Amino acid sequence: MASTLRFNGRVVLVTGAGGGLGRAYALAFAERGASVVDSVEEGEKIVKTALDAFGRIDIVINNAGILRDRSFSRISDEDWDKIQRVHLRGSFLVTRAAWDHMKKQKFGRIIMTSSASGIYGNFGQANYCAAKLGLLGLSNCLAVEGKKNNIHCNTIAPTAGSRMTQSILPEDLVEALKPDYVAPLVLWLCHESCEENGGLFEVGAGWIGKLRWERSLGALVRQRTQPMTPEAVKANWTKICDFDNATKPKSIQESIGSIVEALNKINSGGEVSANPTSRATSATTSEFARAIGHKFPPLYSSYAELDTIMYALGVGASIKEPKDMKFIYEGSSDFSCLPTFGVILAQKSIMNGGLAEIPGLSINLAKILHGEQYLELHKPIPRAGKLRCEAIVADILDKGSGLVILVDVYTYSGEELICYNQFSIFVVGSGGSGGKRTSDKAKAAVAIPNRPPDAVLTDTTSLNQAALYRLSGDWNPLHIDPNFASLAGFDKPILHGLCTFGFSARHVLQQFADNDVSRFKAIKVRFAKPVYPGQTLQTEMWKEGNRIHFQTKVQETGGIVISNAYVDLVPASAISAKTPSEGAGLQSTLVFEEIGRRLQGIGEEVVKKVRAVFEWHITKGENTAAKWTIDLKTGSGKVYQGPAKGSADVTITLSDEDFMEVVLGKLDPQKAVFSGRLKARGNILLSQKLQMILKDYAKL
Repeated sequence: MASTLRFNGRVVLVTGAGGGLGRAYALAFAERGASVVDSVEEGEKIVKTALDAFGRIDIVINNAGILRDRSFSRISDEDWDKIQRVHLRGSFLVTRAAWDHMKKQKFGRIIMTSSASGIYGNFGQANYCAAKLGLLGLSNCLAVEGKKNNIHCNTIAPTAGSRMTQSILPEDLVEALKPDYVAPLVLWLCHESCEENGGLFEVGAGWIGKLRWERSLGALVRQRTQPMTPEAVKANWTKICDFDNATKPKSIQESIGSIVEALNKINSGGEVSANPTSRATSATTSEFARAIGHKFPPLYSSYAELDTIMYALGVGASIKEPKDMKFIYEGSSDFSCLPTFGVILAQKSIMNGGLAEIPGLSINLAKILHGEQYLELHKPIPRAGKLRCEAIVADILDKGSGLVILVDVYTYSGEELICYNQFSIFVVGSGGSGGKRTSDKAKAAVAIPNRPPDAVLTDTTSLNQAALYRLSGDWNPLHIDPNFASLAGFDKPILHGLCTFGFSARHVLQQFADNDVSRFKAIKVRFAKPVYPGQTLQTEMWKEGNRIHFQTKVQETGGIVISNAYVDLVPASAISAKTPSEGAGLQSTLVFEEIGRRLQGIGEEVVKKVRAVFEWHITKGENTAAKWTIDLKTGSGKVYQGPAKGSADVTITLSDEDFMEVVLGKLDPQKAVFSGRLKARGNILLSQKLQMILKDYAKL
């Protein structure tokens, strides 16, 4: 037999407990160990009584009510106000008085009492119906707001014999509708083991049924280039009212998601697709087969150094850390793109409405969560360029509570593969169709070692972190708009998961690869909890060979926000082994060698005129291909391959092709600077002397 549901240690407040339902509730709770405080009126004050007597308040049953039945035209202001005051305002005042105490103790159960009259309407009860349906709206809101603090709020619409119904129901029916047949539902909904939240239940005579909203598929009654008219509404009325393929929305997010989908259809000239919830929920394995292998349209995107710098700042790179300069200053001698910028390029290919076009599935965008992420680099990401992303649905998994859609994205520069991403997208509430639960195509997350971390790095995010990160292309208002965040159940806008991802990867790269992007091979993470801008991210890392396991916490709360994660690094020895001889195949190499030879006879004279060390970074295909130093500061001067052995007075970066054009006089250096083709840092005035030297002594 099932164990008895007990309420030992719980404090219960029941309003309207003078008889009928309220009395039945009070007796039932007390019989099962609860401390019960009941009230006929003045429910708000009785909360203080409960706190004074027992030190806590766990359960509130809003049951008090009266009737003032009149046909609509005969309802007086007093009749209206009295009903609203007792039913709706009374429940509001009692619940508000208990709310903060429930939040502090991280537990609360609340029952609102509605009525079939409020749900369906009833002649002569306009005042009562309005109040009773108002209680449902209040309950729905409290269910959303209280969820994160383990406060559940549900609504019942009981049919029971009571003082209010004795005058309108036959005596034998009143006896059959005992309050005792309602109390068991209330007790279950209020038990700590019950996860029901935001539900609406009709109950009476031993029968219980749950209600939900249903919405027709609807119709688009306007087109992108034409006005919306009443005639268009009339013409589509049958379709608007057709409940075939009806949706069953459970949240405002689902409602908004459907509107957004409709707007996208209007903009694209399409039609409203069938129910995203019911179709995805009832999807069969044959429908999965239609979806698996679906290719998204190729996406071409260009980016500049400004975009990579903006991304680096968005994931916490800062001038406070000198080693970060290579990611945020394009004039740095080793300017590089952070490896995790690869997700930005790939994300655009599936955020561009592609998820809604997967055949066999219709996805409600309001119900998707980013579950896991994998990124693998085949070569360092160029500092700027034009890339092509090709995305494909790799597999679909049925996790029961939802579907996991694996989307693989391949990013190319021309025909060369730059990086590969796998997005694990969780569609809430769309599982249960019996599909497979695992896939050999999924990049698996890996548990962290069972020992203290080898290294820990922290970074405090800025209050503007989400506002800054979104400039890289994720415009979801959840991360910037407090009202939208509130609708999603958050106290304020949250940080992008991929922003936390970027912070964590940067920590690993800094700690174990000295910010050498060529050593970054792959990263896998699982997103666990949200982060609020302003919180401190703490990355704990374990080194096992070339794999760095890590997890990321919010330091202030200790909560894990990224779990079962790792970064794979390329061994430093492997980088050295496969690096070709610097300067091989570059035209500039011949020039530097010739300058070195010519300095042998005139070096001392040149050194007297210049007194400076020049470091050159020659690029090929947006990457540094060679470094040369012209030392015209000491002795008779010298030219050698590699960075300056001391400190350079001027560092100049330009491509091999542009270098040759400068030397041959086809490209004016000053114009090259203004156009961004030549970058110089340090004492730039000294570069004018170098120009003179090149002209006078290096005419090749």
